[in-house]
Amino acid sequence: MSNMVSITIDGTSVEVPEGTVIVDAAEQAGIRIPTLCYLKDVSSIGSCRVCSVEVEGVQGLTTACNTPVRDGMAVHTKTKRVEVYRTLALQLILADHGLNTTNYCFSCAQNGSCELQAVCHECGVEDTPFERTTPNLRKPVLEDNPFLAYDANLCIKCQRCIGACNNQAANHTLQTGKKGLRTTILAPFGPDWRATDCESCGNCAQACPTGAITEKRQRDYRAWEVERTRTTCPHCGVGCQIDLITRDGRIVDSEGAQGYSNQGMLCVKGRSGSFDFVHSPDRITAPLIKDRETGEFEEVSWDTALDYVAQRFGRIKKRHGGKALAAFACSRSTNEDVYMLQKMARCAFDTNNVDNCARV
Repeated sequence: MSNMVSITIDGTSVEVPEGTVIVDAAEQAGIRIPTLCYLKDVSSIGSCRVCSVEVEGVQGLTTACNTPVRDGMAVHTKTKRVEVYRTLALQLILADHGLNTTNYCFSCAQNGSCELQAVCHECGVEDTPFERTTPNLRKPVLEDNPFLAYDANLCIKCQRCIGACNNQAANHTLQTGKKGLRTTILAPFGPDWRATDCESCGNCAQACPTGAITEKRQRDYRAWEVERTRTTCPHCGVGCQIDLITRDGRIVDSEGAQGYSNQGMLCVKGRSGSFDFVHSPDRITAPLIKDRETGEFEEVSWDTALDYVAQRFGRIKKRHGGKALAAFACSRSTNEDVYMLQKMARCAFDTNNVDNCARV
């Protein structure tokens, strides 16, 4: 058990485990501290400075995303000094984001779900007085990758994509670079993307708070047009939780959800290969039983199909015994489905002949 420490945030006392950072302690106290570069257990470099707070006894402001609490700490998140600093930080980010030179928001794939938009709205920042450093230099969009695109013009250098690629997915494909004093993101989505170790998993796109790194599918819908449905990824038995995104009754995208086995992450198959087949015209959507006279398959009801299969299995078991039957599980089934299949084989079929295709 971790040692517990007591701190005060905006006058509210809260007890948290030792090592908890201020932003997470504040959340437990019901107090929101806005962040942009922070993702719990993924990225906490404190680069955006939006989460800065005042800590009694500390001369400067403190980044809440990577400062561990200490016993007796008193934190203030809404002082005039904090609000002025937070506004300045957002205005500088907006200047580098290019919002004041090109009207990206309406055409951006993240419009409506952009965290930069949301945080600026929360903090009352609508514009920036600062000129962009290179207002006329438009960087090309890298989109040779079949799934992902990178628009450096929208990047705020928060490096959440770096954390998602390196710390979360452990691919170490995305890197930071330097151009003079400026940090750049080296996203391998250009013509040479096949020469990199990129697996197109898209965890970087899901981590991006703006429209800098996006799944290309995002261009086809906006956040206010869709609904999300929590389900289990059908691609293998790991059991990753995903949110299927639907518009007008059709699945248009998927996102990683917080599950025990995936912690918000997805592989390229789960993110980009787990739903298109649903709307395929070649998909079989009803049970088929072959007409022995015509040799053609005919659609039947589920009750009819299940009764047919049960009768045939029962006939074989009665004539030859349970050992004449076997259960073979699909590699794309969930662990729960596979457990039920082997249970049915042992209890209903009276056989221990159980196997599966443990690969995809």
